[in-house]
Amino acid sequence: MRLLLLPCLLLAGCAHDGQVIEIKVPVPVPCVSADFPKPPTYPDTREALRQAPDQAEFTRLLAAGWPLRDARLKALEAALEPCRKTP
Repeated sequence: MRLLLLPCLLLAGCAHDGQVIEIKVPVPVPCVSADFPKPPTYPDTREALRQAPDQAEFTRLLAAGWPLRDARLKALEAALEPCRKTP
């Protein structure tokens, strides 16, 4: 049995003509990097707004949350822009 295997291996080695074939396979790449910052703790949660003792505190919580959301939205839009340009 070993004697039959040896010629097969030798012939298989001779069949190689030395050409290298390159096969390109698409690899999925995440658009947003893993180190993208987590969202901040927003002060104007539903619970915080429900528990606001008066209109002034309610408004203060909203006013504190809006700039955080605007900044987060701008960061997300900037991070996603390159993803929109890739085919």
